[in-house]
Amino acid sequence: MQLTGFEGRHAFVTGAAGGVGQAIVDTLGGAGALVTATDTAQSLAALAPQDGARTRWQELDVTVEKDIVNCIADAENHFGPVQLGAHAAGVLNTESLMDMSSQNWRTLFSVNAEGAFLVGRTLGRVITQNGGGAIVMIGSNAAGIPRMNMGAYAASKAAMTMMARCLGLELASRNVRCNVVAPGSTLTPMLQGMWADENGADMVIAGNPQQFRTGIPLGKLAQPEDIAQAAIYLLSDQAGHVTMADLYVDGGATLRA
Repeated sequence: MQLTGFEGRHAFVTGAAGGVGQAIVDTLGGAGALVTATDTAQSLAALAPQDGARTRWQELDVTVEKDIVNCIADAENHFGPVQLGAHAAGVLNTESLMDMSSQNWRTLFSVNAEGAFLVGRTLGRVITQNGGGAIVMIGSNAAGIPRMNMGAYAASKAAMTMMARCLGLELASRNVRCNVVAPGSTLTPMLQGMWADENGADMVIAGNPQQFRTGIPLGKLAQPEDIAQAAIYLLSDQAGHVTMADLYVDGGATLRA
């Protein structure tokens, strides 16, 4: 099945310099969309991406609402009305809840929860004004299952997920769909940064009973493209009757849909 609904349409992507974000940008561009790809100045400096005929990169801090509004306005001046949005911006913290500082908690929530709220609300308003469309947010399977040393991250993604679903409910009458993709362990620099040695992938796949963590039934890590394909489906015409969904893409790791 060929997914449709992208040719010539303007898609706005956050967290675009990350592994999943880059895959979403590439997949959208390959499907014919015009893509505004955004990330922090630091992330863009590390990636050094190049603009193309269908892709334009912009600096954006998702915790600053006025910057989000201005960035989208500038993007529309360049590529026209935004009708699709993909929010992939997020940060990870692996401190235990007992040890982490309240400042680190606030920083994590500022990006993962409040940032999603600010981006989602702004995109919702803009896409409504443009006649409708779709938004997808990249959450985490950690939002649905307790994790050792990931309590703040899991809580922030759970908050983001419920916010996105409630946003979808508010936007449903305005011809705007809003869904969530919840990845499991995905082969990105963020995941690799958690590994102690070259056996990291095998350990993730096998699971860790001492940390009450199941392995991955499919016996492999997700690739960024796996997550991007799920996100693109939820943005496509073929998902035209899907909204407020929370789609787990984790190889069965959380033993749930």
